[in-house]
Amino acid sequence: QVQLVESGGGLVQPGGSLRLSCAASGSILSIYAMGWYRQAPGKQRELVATIPSGGSTNYADSVKDRFTISRDNAKNTVALQMNSLKPEDTAVYYCHAEVLSKLLLRNDYWGRGAQVTVSS
Repeated sequence: QVQLVESGGGLVQPGGSLRLSCAASGSILSIYAMGWYRQAPGKQRELVATIPSGGSTNYADSVKDRFTISRDNAKNTVALQMNSLKPEDTAVYYCHAEVLSKLLLRNDYWGRGAQVTVSS
């Protein structure tokens, strides 16, 4: 099995910054795309940013130029640096990874989520 564990959420004032981290562990042979999604109360889960194992990153229009996604392939980690945070960024943020396991099975995995609250 594969586990994704997020860290770094919390409460921040508008205009502030937070950094989310996610570590993947378990029966991992290779990780394809990694990314962050978020879900605000009463809304559907939406894509925030994704990063493939090689190639260009992808961001939601609402976070472009404010958020930066990065990954460390050697450590199986992905991070999301969030700057200039706005109240509308308040949500539970979920880490996602598309993993090829040592059993040669390709599946999607999700973390449990990290709460980010932007409020004065």
